[in-house]
This record gives sequence, structure tokens and C-alpha cells, in this order.
Amino acid sequence: MSEILKNQFKEIIEVSDDEFDYILSHFISKKFKKHQFLVQEEQEVIFDYFVLSGCVKSYYDDENGKTHILLFGTQDWWITDYEAYYYQKKATVNIDCLEDTEVLCLSNENREKLCKEFHQIEHFFRKKTNRRNVALQNRILTLLSSSAKERYEKFVQEYPSLVQKLPKHILASYLGITRETLSRLYSNK
Repeated sequence: MSEILKNQFKEIIEVSDDEFDYILSHFISKKFKKHQFLVQEEQEVIFDYFVLSGCVKSYYDDENGKTHILLFGTQDWWITDYEAYYYQKKATVNIDCLEDTEVLCLSNENREKLCKEFHQIEHFFRKKTNRRNVALQNRILTLLSSSAKERYEKFVQEYPSLVQKLPKHILASYLGITRETLSRLYSNK
């Protein structure tokens, strides 16, 4: 399974097998069952998670009890509460497993150590952060300026495998629409 991480590194940087083995030694492999939390609101966040298999959702519940899904993490994705991870704050989001999930966990301390030891690792994480920033900006712009139908169509286009995998109420929450609106969009296909 670590080949998934190795392949992601190789998309951005060159890393030898020995270097990768050393880098991998700084990760912890963990398995979570469906409905287990990687991160819970108000808890300390120690790890950034690289998803090897499974699917997780990052969300928060507002003061009215409404759930807002920020993003999903599936195979080959990184996910955590980044503010809490980088700044040693309590988590503001929950990250919950939608199915049995296997991850590689990297502490901020080990990330910093690897970045100091390997310039290319620092380059890798900078590139990943840039891509995440662009994706989050696009998500915000889509939520602010697109109709429910446009948001749904964009999601189907970008994440076709998730459309069938996700329960409809979770997909509706991610899109910022009601389940009824999502049902209408499904029936108009």
C-alpha cells in the first residue's frame, strides 16, 4: 500500500528507494473502522493523514446543529484539520470514516524533520499545499457563485466514483443543498 504514497511523491519529486524507505519510517500506519474519527472537534491534532484506502469526510456542525461538509478524502488524498495541525490548536472540524479506511499518519514534527533533511520533500509539500489552496478556492467560488445544478454537475464530473459511494444526505450537505433538491437533480438526469 505504501506504493500509493511513493507514486505520489514521484509525480512531483525524484526519490530513491532508500530515501523513500527512510521517509516512510517517519509515518505510522493505522486502520480505522467505518464511523471512527481521525480527528474530533476540540481535540488535539497530531497527524496529517494520507489515505491509502477508504473514504473520510471533513465536516463541522454549526451552532444550529447543521452539518457542513468541507471535503472528502479518498485514496491518494491528504487530510487533517490544518489549522490545528500546524498551529497546535484544538480541532474545529471532525474527520469521520465513511467506510473502513487505512491511512499513513505524519506528525508535524516528523514533517518538519523530513523537510529539513530533504529539500525535495519540502518542495513536495509546498506543491501539495499550493494544489490544496487552489482546490479550496475553487470550492468556495463554486459554493458562492454556482447554482445547485451546476455544483452537482461539477461534482459528478470531478468525482464520479464518489457519487455512487456517498449516501445522498452526505452529498447534499457537501453541495450545500437539501436532500430534496438533490433528489430532483437525480431525477432530472
